[in-house]
Amino acid sequence: MIKVLFFARLREQLATDSLQLAVTENMTTEHIRQQLAQKGATWAQVMSADTLLVAVNQEITDWSHSVNSGDEVAFFPPVTGG
Repeated sequence: MIKVLFFARLREQLATDSLQLAVTENMTTEHIRQQLAQKGATWAQVMSADTLLVAVNQEITDWSHSVNSGDEVAFFPPVTGG
């Protein structure tokens, strides 16, 4: 299993801050994004955003990053400052 976390406005849009997913062989962050997008219209909209960022075990990564059992995957919008 992996723990999937959602931060900032994603948490509000999806009405959850985390969930658990079973890991499949050769799973990547892109596979997770596609799987979550199938949960409904809001999920599809959030997961298809061009600006969506992903981190594995607290390190920002890309959509081809391999995911293993026990990993923590986090999705969040771009960080802005001011």
